[in-house]
Amino acid sequence: MATGEEKNRESLLKKVYYENCPGCKVEEEKALQRGVPVRKLMAIWMIVLSAVLFASQIRDFHIAKREEDIGFYAGYVGSSYMLGRALTSVFWGIVADRYGRKPVIIIGTIAVVVFNTLFGLSVNFWMALATRFLLGSLNGLLGPIKAYASEVFREEHQALGMSTVSTAWGIGLIIGPALGGFFAQPAEKYPTIFSPDSIFGRFPYFLPCLCISIFAVGVTIACFWLPETLHNHNENARLHDDSFEALESASCGSDANEMKPKTEEQIPKENLMKNWPLISSILVYCVFSLHDMAYSEIFSLWAESPRKLGGLSYTTEDVGEILAISGLGLFIFQTTLYPYVEKMLGPIRIARIGGVLTIPLLSSYPFIALLSGLSLSVLLNIASLLKNVISIMIVTGLFILQNRAVDQRQRGAANGISMTAMSLFKAFGPAGGGAVFSWAQKRLDASILPGIQMVFFILNLVELLAVLMTFKPFLTVRDDRQG
Repeated sequence: MATGEEKNRESLLKKVYYENCPGCKVEEEKALQRGVPVRKLMAIWMIVLSAVLFASQIRDFHIAKREEDIGFYAGYVGSSYMLGRALTSVFWGIVADRYGRKPVIIIGTIAVVVFNTLFGLSVNFWMALATRFLLGSLNGLLGPIKAYASEVFREEHQALGMSTVSTAWGIGLIIGPALGGFFAQPAEKYPTIFSPDSIFGRFPYFLPCLCISIFAVGVTIACFWLPETLHNHNENARLHDDSFEALESASCGSDANEMKPKTEEQIPKENLMKNWPLISSILVYCVFSLHDMAYSEIFSLWAESPRKLGGLSYTTEDVGEILAISGLGLFIFQTTLYPYVEKMLGPIRIARIGGVLTIPLLSSYPFIALLSGLSLSVLLNIASLLKNVISIMIVTGLFILQNRAVDQRQRGAANGISMTAMSLFKAFGPAGGGAVFSWAQKRLDASILPGIQMVFFILNLVELLAVLMTFKPFLTVRDDRQG
């Protein structure tokens, strides 16, 4: 009898892998894996980067009658993308849970190729608005790729995997405007290479969009070799982990053998809307994302606006250089230091500390604008780098909390809900940020918080709200795992 119990208890340590299940193949590879999975990290990096690269072109449509109104219209283009994503993210998450992460990822990268190219060929503001909306609707890979990153790595590398998603996301939002800064209007900047009568002369932003689309084509082809992580057991299959059966057998003896474990399909799914650890982490993530999206919109508008309106009078190339430096620093930090910071502090403490540090940092921006020359360049680059590093650290930690809050078979839907809620908040980010920026430039002589000071004050209020939401009883963690 003792021998039988020992065998049953030993089987608790063993996993059962099904031969024709792609998810089990990934689990088996993870069990045998040693060291950091660099190839998987690079694959996720390229997929996310291809999905978030974006170059804007509102100024060239001449829809804004005044310089101060450019931000207003630019915000609507960014918001149309977020609105499209908000309407379809849950759908793509459900598809990913039923048919796999890989098909949704491939469809998303194909959508980037098609609609990003059409965006570069837009002839008016409304065509640009429509192409961005369609891209947001059909590019549903960001939710499933977060689920994928939490499934394809061993537990000790999950922080690095989530960091890769958020870093690629953050750097994509940096590189996109940087590409626009370097390659937009090529016929004016490089007349010896690009003729004003060529397609690049007639469509000033087609070159950066084409570069992004070519990169997305390569990523799409590479995705066909991406391993699927979703388990695909047949109806009569047992759960891939038979520890339940072994534990019952060891505890109850032969009577437990009469009990058949439920199949994965028979276990009722949890109502995700009643999963407060998931919902609370999503809501905190949404408020932080609203702040980050508004900041990204405002930073470029502020840097390129004239000195007389409180800006820096930077060219698109100058902004591109700042964003490129921030992107490089962000990449180095997230791939080398973030996993250690996350292990030491945990995701919740990172969000709290990062949010508190952001407030004085943004408060310094209006005063940095009073500088000039080398001192302006050095301080602005440092401030931009710190802001982007803090933002991505916070987002990465909240990604980890969301994926820990649900089981694998509902992870796609959970991330779909997250992307829907986040997209709704982010839809207000560019439009709200652009509108506030335009309004602030019209009150330069106000006695309280004149001009750009009001913009950064409002951003700080949003950040303060997000920090307060990271405390109990609002934010809770599954299985009592605190950050």
